[in-house]
Amino acid sequence: MHLEVPAVSLPVADVALAAVSPSPTPSEAETPTVPSLRDAQESATNAAGWVEENWSTWLAIGLRVLLIVVIAAVLRVVVRRAITKLIERMSRTGNTVDGSGLGGLLVNAERRRQRSAAIGSVLRSVASFLIMGTAALMVLGTFQINLAPLLASAGVAGVAIGFGARNLVTDFLSGVFMILEDQYGVGDTIDAGVASGEVIEVGLRVTKLRGDSGEIWYVRNGEVKRIGNRSQGWATANVDVTVRADEDLDRVKATLVEVAEKMNKEEPWNELLWSPVEVLGLDSVLLDSMVVRVSAKTMPGKSLSVERELRWRIKRAFDAAGIRIVGGATTPEDPAPGPDPAASVAPPSAYASSVSPQSVAASPLTPPSTTK
Repeated sequence: MHLEVPAVSLPVADVALAAVSPSPTPSEAETPTVPSLRDAQESATNAAGWVEENWSTWLAIGLRVLLIVVIAAVLRVVVRRAITKLIERMSRTGNTVDGSGLGGLLVNAERRRQRSAAIGSVLRSVASFLIMGTAALMVLGTFQINLAPLLASAGVAGVAIGFGARNLVTDFLSGVFMILEDQYGVGDTIDAGVASGEVIEVGLRVTKLRGDSGEIWYVRNGEVKRIGNRSQGWATANVDVTVRADEDLDRVKATLVEVAEKMNKEEPWNELLWSPVEVLGLDSVLLDSMVVRVSAKTMPGKSLSVERELRWRIKRAFDAAGIRIVGGATTPEDPAPGPDPAASVAPPSAYASSVSPQSVAASPLTPPSTTK
């Protein structure tokens, strides 16, 4: 028995393609293509040619960057050392002033040290920022980077930061100029308007004051509109003595002059007084009193101590001389006794009480009854 298979007709083109290109085997499809030695030589030759063509440019850029960095580092070190030498010279000048007669009284070592340290820190920071910032921009310019967008962005950011932190910038700038101008320092007694007291620390943003009661005030430098320094130069001690209007002025003046001469010769007041105690004369004359003013120039910050000692000595001297010190309205020494307010009041009457014997005896008799 024979089976007949039907014939299938294929296109002639498909048959020809199948005969020419046989189907690839799995092993042939997974095999990677390995470049030949000639291709590797050509790639190496091209890379070497590119390096040979551009090595001089990259070498020039590298040398330029290295030169900029080295010059910036050397310049920064030189400038910082120069600033340090300047600060040391300022300190040596202060030490020379300390050796003079008034130097020790006018210059405070801690104040000078903090002022020099603050000025040196500010100058070194500004110098480092300017030098390294300029070097960074020059390096970026060496690599052909467009700096216009960067500078514009930095300008906008600076304006935004300036508006947002204007109080901080104001405090910082005020502190810098205050330190450079030496308006006050550690140990000075100042009146800053918002607070007053002794300066215990000076910063670029905040100044610390010790008040009269021991409290510590933190004053922002930008808030200080006016400063009254009581520790620079000299101070004045003024004492006003009020006596009765009928006192002998010559005796009062002689007593005050004696007190002043004695105080000028005694220690430690002879060192605190920079001029003799003077009796300036009458400051005011009232109906029942007169005011005599005594004044003297003292060491800065010692006027209150001198005033207290002067009052103490004047009071003792006036008590010994029999001179009365009065204040405000005066009263007579021996006031006459006034009339007794109860003298004009009559004593109470015995008839005021209805149960007293006098009142009962004086009451009218009850009339007899007429009824039967």
